[in-house]
Amino acid sequence: MERFFNTAGPNVVADNYTLDPLRRFDLDEMLMLIRNKRYFVLHAPRQSGKTSCMLALRDYLNERDDYIAVYANVEGGQAARNDVDTVVRGVCETLTYRTSTVMGNSIPEQLYDEVRMMSSSTMLSSYLSKLSQALPKPLVLFIDEIDALVGDSLVSVLRQIRAGYDERPARFPQSVVLCGVRDVRDYRIVLSNQDIITGGSAFNIKAESLRLGNFSLDEIRELYGQHTAETGQVFEEECFPMVWEATEGQPWLVNALAHEVTWRMRENRDRSVRITAEMMYRAQENLIYKRETHIDQLIDKLKEPRVRRIIEPMLADSDVADESLIPSDDMQYVIDLGLVKAERGKPRRIACGIYREVIPRELTWTTQTGLVAESQWYINPDNSVNVEKLLVDFQQFFRQNADSWIGKFDYAEAGPQLLLQAYLQRVVNGGGYIDREYGLGRRRTDLLIRKPLTDGYGGPVQRVVLELKILRGDLEKTIEKGLEQTAAYMDLVGAVDEGHFIVFDRSGNKTWDERIWHEPRQWQGRTIHVWAM
Repeated sequence: MERFFNTAGPNVVADNYTLDPLRRFDLDEMLMLIRNKRYFVLHAPRQSGKTSCMLALRDYLNERDDYIAVYANVEGGQAARNDVDTVVRGVCETLTYRTSTVMGNSIPEQLYDEVRMMSSSTMLSSYLSKLSQALPKPLVLFIDEIDALVGDSLVSVLRQIRAGYDERPARFPQSVVLCGVRDVRDYRIVLSNQDIITGGSAFNIKAESLRLGNFSLDEIRELYGQHTAETGQVFEEECFPMVWEATEGQPWLVNALAHEVTWRMRENRDRSVRITAEMMYRAQENLIYKRETHIDQLIDKLKEPRVRRIIEPMLADSDVADESLIPSDDMQYVIDLGLVKAERGKPRRIACGIYREVIPRELTWTTQTGLVAESQWYINPDNSVNVEKLLVDFQQFFRQNADSWIGKFDYAEAGPQLLLQAYLQRVVNGGGYIDREYGLGRRRTDLLIRKPLTDGYGGPVQRVVLELKILRGDLEKTIEKGLEQTAAYMDLVGAVDEGHFIVFDRSGNKTWDERIWHEPRQWQGRTIHVWAM
């Protein structure tokens, strides 16, 4: 039976194309921490493969016969929130079931019966102590989705795990691995009495915090190569740079693109069909349009104030590169979510191409639905986009509607850029693509329109650069800098013939007639159109 690319739950090697989970982290480091009786954290964004890795490490340890390794997912306790009794009992029952499965006997159930009537404040620690003493080998415990617990319940679980730390391994687990989206130090826990504590204070025995990374480009090739080896269906070489740009190795996105293009696009179920980059682009659009669970979770996070505080300045090209202006807890949160990447010496940026595409489109979804045009009046006879026509029309639309439409956006500071991107979405609906570049401290938004001029992959492609800026300071100096940046981006992406620099004047001290104009400017031998509005 043919295997498939997995987009839901842990990988099963018999069913799913799978990279060896034990290669995704430093196995020697993990084993050293366990051998030295350390309690530590493994964290990564959702759907990054954490559970698959934990299950693989559990099985690896149990096969070596030095420990009894048990995996337990405690996410079910999230629904009980601050009901400590319900959550602690649920954690104990989950551990009982999972340990019984590993042991193949009823000893864990008998031990749970001994603590069942105890106070929830000591039940978990007492159970772990009894279990550790009864087992023939030291206990290694993997607790998944620990940060799904909240408030008093999370604090109680963390403190009870901490309580027996000095008695390990004879009377408490040899090692405990907490697995979740965030590092425990970043938990900001609001108790039922409204007191606030951090996870670090509730669990101050953490030795290390390990982060599970994304796939490398070579690993993407290896994963897709398994499909080719088993079915004969080939991914053309041009697919891999596109997949890397779209996903930067985020495991769910890598698998979802492949599943979409090899299975959900029905015509490609014929394994003699070669997968092209153009097909991968269509698969990307399909994923975004369908709002798959992973995408939907991302969209939901955009509503959170601490996410907005980081993302909005990036969309609005605000000058917030000064570290003192960036809430460190908020920044760490969006990094842990996988929304933003922070690389030493570089501006912070949205983590991958698909996220860069999803964010502005979702923030302007209602606006887009009101702007969709049936007739493609902006398409030239050669099938290229007449960008001048589009921008002239947008200037008039912006003049009439900017104040009322921008006020509807949750991310109002980025309103002008978002409104233009919503307007340009019709280009995507008409068979083109928009690549977006924006990041903390860039002071601009770069858009690249790519419009295939013929059907199929490999034909001529129109490339148009649009550089967006909010006017801050002197207009002519802004234009001069904008021309330089537009030309540089044109060179970078190979858009040698068509570039547009768009500056939004939000000062409010000019009439619309003064603010809206368009003229071509010359810059180092090329024509770049300047649009003011």
